[in-house]
Amino acid sequence: MNGVEVVGEGRGGRDAEAAATVGLEELRRRMADFARERDWEQFHSPRNLLLALVGEVGELSEIFQWKGEVPKGLPGWDEAEKGHLGEELADVLLYLVRLSDMCGVDLGSAALRKLEINARKYPASQCKGSSKKHTYYSSRCDVSGNSNGTNHLTSNEEHDNNTSSNNDNNGV
Repeated sequence: MNGVEVVGEGRGGRDAEAAATVGLEELRRRMADFARERDWEQFHSPRNLLLALVGEVGELSEIFQWKGEVPKGLPGWDEAEKGHLGEELADVLLYLVRLSDMCGVDLGSAALRKLEINARKYPASQCKGSSKKHTYYSSRCDVSGNSNGTNHLTSNEEHDNNTSSNNDNNGV
């Protein structure tokens, strides 16, 4: 996704402040303006945006391909490598924001709801320090928010449980 500039090129000052405070709504608005100014809305169907997002995730993954395990903070990476990583992460974020907008999904609210669901699926008292999937825990908390103590999953969560393996948890 070339040509989308959220903040200036410089490091520090107003650009750094803007980058630290930019929100999903600002990104959504700027992406909509960007597409409208170029008459690209006609191409921004959910399917097309999803395929573009997958392509960008592929480009992001290429940065890490063949590097082995990469420690937090990316020690040994030069500024050019970190800059390239930032660009690819931004591409993924921008396509995700645009996709959610075209699908009518409030991404911020959906993310907060998912964090709440994950907090119930993975209670710290049961899974602290463990990467096991939530199905590993026999006394799993109710993930639906029901107060009656029964374990009712939404249809999406049932689908997730039926189609996912019992591999390590990634928290989503």
